[in-house]
Amino acid sequence: MGTATVIEEKIMLTLPGDAVRQIQWRFADRFDLQMLVQSARGVARGTVAQLVAAGERNTHEWTPGKASMMEAFDRAGITAAFMEPEEGGFISGPKNLALSLAAFELAWVDGGAATASLAGSLALAPIHERGTPEQLKHYKSLSAPPQPGEDRKTWRGSFVLTEPIPYVGVDTGMLSGKVRVAEWADGEEPWLRVDKRGRFITNIAFANFVTAAVGSDDPRIKGSCFVILEETDEGVFDHGTPTKKLVHQLSSTGDPIFSMKVPASRIVGGYTIKDGVIVPNYSHSEVLDAVFKRTRVGVGLMSAAKLLSAVEPVIRYQRQRFRGAEGARPGSVRYEQGIQQREDALHRLVDVWATGEAAASLGFATARLFDEMEPTEKLKTAILKERGVQGGRAEMKALRESEQRALELLALDTQDFRRAELEADPLVQYVLMDAEANVICPATKLWNTGHGVNLLREAVSLMGGYGITEDCPGFLGNKWMDAQLEATYEGPEAVQRRQLTITMTTEVFLALFRVWTTEMRRVASSRPGTGACTLASAMQMWLWTLNHLQKATDPTGGKLYHGQRQGVTFALADALCWLLASRYQILDVLELEKRGPEDPVASEGLEGTVQFLSDLCHTQAAAAAGEVSRICAELVFGYNCHPSWDEEEHRSCFLASELDEYEETMPGISAMAFDVLAADGSHPQKAGPCAGCAGNSDFLRMQNRLTACLTGSRLAKDRAAETVSKVMIPEALDYPA
Repeated sequence: MGTATVIEEKIMLTLPGDAVRQIQWRFADRFDLQMLVQSARGVARGTVAQLVAAGERNTHEWTPGKASMMEAFDRAGITAAFMEPEEGGFISGPKNLALSLAAFELAWVDGGAATASLAGSLALAPIHERGTPEQLKHYKSLSAPPQPGEDRKTWRGSFVLTEPIPYVGVDTGMLSGKVRVAEWADGEEPWLRVDKRGRFITNIAFANFVTAAVGSDDPRIKGSCFVILEETDEGVFDHGTPTKKLVHQLSSTGDPIFSMKVPASRIVGGYTIKDGVIVPNYSHSEVLDAVFKRTRVGVGLMSAAKLLSAVEPVIRYQRQRFRGAEGARPGSVRYEQGIQQREDALHRLVDVWATGEAAASLGFATARLFDEMEPTEKLKTAILKERGVQGGRAEMKALRESEQRALELLALDTQDFRRAELEADPLVQYVLMDAEANVICPATKLWNTGHGVNLLREAVSLMGGYGITEDCPGFLGNKWMDAQLEATYEGPEAVQRRQLTITMTTEVFLALFRVWTTEMRRVASSRPGTGACTLASAMQMWLWTLNHLQKATDPTGGKLYHGQRQGVTFALADALCWLLASRYQILDVLELEKRGPEDPVASEGLEGTVQFLSDLCHTQAAAAAGEVSRICAELVFGYNCHPSWDEEEHRSCFLASELDEYEETMPGISAMAFDVLAADGSHPQKAGPCAGCAGNSDFLRMQNRLTACLTGSRLAKDRAAETVSKVMIPEALDYPA
């Protein structure tokens, strides 16, 4: 008699370490980034954790203790991470991944600390993206910590965009800050009078300079711009009163007032004079587009860090929950496992962990893409400038041919001889990267801070009442509250959804999305345990639904996919975010599986780590599929009117007398008839006959297929839960409670 062979499952022995993360997030070959991570971690789990434990979050004022955190940033190289070596930094080239890694490490302990770090870079971002060479060199050099032998203090800046109520956080295009010409002598540079009141401005308590958004209040100045103000300029530089925040107390936030006289050379990006009018080279909205295009990523990763940082404290709490009780003796299951005896606690923690992995994968993929894109973008600008093309609209028009070439590239077979030519075209590469970045950047911000905060609540609840105390291990209560504010940073959810509704429907992105769907099918053939098949089916459903909604109308003839139908467009944007996060999570696990054996540290116990992370992928893919199926079904069917019992709409119903006749030749048909009319016209007690699926049978077939694709996902969750119950954790957290 034959016996079945039981394959031994590999269990992850310890929590994923640095070697694993460096491979997953693609900086295993970047020693400079590895050192930055270690430095930022030292500050976070040392200085920052001690400040939180000492109660520094209990005050709104900027204290000497909080100021010491900024000095620690300087010593650790965190402040200089934004600068080039010639500006006082130590990292050459694009800095998106570097800044994201630093923010991730700081947010692992406290969101306010991470915000304080990012805010300094945000103040410089307008200058970095659109400033003149002179502005760039001057302000970045002053903002770098002093080198040995230099006798100066580090300059710190603030980004002053938002206006006082009623404008705060509502519309970044509405500016109450104004700029006028103060003096303009013949043949000399104009001087400007800038009046601005800010609201919720980060780092303002100690700022030496600000980059402020203002609109023209003078016919001699055209439009809007950003202006640099220094605290020593003539006029009022009032740091304002501290904001009484409930969260992020380790970052300074206030409502400053400025009324200053500055030279026109302080306009970010410079200006020209045309017919006696000062014309800024960049409007404030053009500067914002360039800045927000990248800076949202760090905020999204702050939420990812919070989720992953919750895992170890929750495991420790669950296992130790009953220790000390009379019935929990060392060696017993109750003593060793605690709450983790129960499947519910484990499954809920698996959901938190899987979400954290997906959020980190999505965020770091976006940061890497911006790093790859930066030199290509500069090359694109140089090529178009050489062709005499400058300005946003002119560039868009000039790139249309490159978009067609990009579409051609995506449609080519891998063996086609034309691939090499198209792939070598920098404009084609720019178009492809830009199409992806324009979607995954707002998706990172929207999904990580939106869905992430919901799972942080779950993590806090897994700590019981301990989760909302000051001494909760891992400061989980603080992190949950902090995440509420992070969801509004860099534009609230509506801003991100609005951008997605535009960028996710471009021809190039949709072509990329089809390629990604095929890619997931291919992954499923070799690594079905990742949930790639489930994800591919959900991606197919999302794309079908988008195509359907772009053509469909409501009962009044109104178009469904329209900028003003946010009940449609925003919901579809949310569904896309789930798919993107799951895709990048799977790609990170595949990268680890491929590169892990080459690393002597990561290779130890690699099979168990890959198995566990794959199970988390499968769990997350199933969750994404469920969300996509729900949202798409609501959109496809939800805008149809329900049939009523009028003469027109119940013509397809069976009559009771007809069923009796049919039953003689087709036994059992009565059991299949739901809507039956009696001889007197009476009918079942419900709103009307059951709605049909005319025209949408394709969707139902896809939904059935997607449902079947969930096969094995709960087994994966069970395996992940078992690993969580067995994985080894350190004896104590490496930062104070």
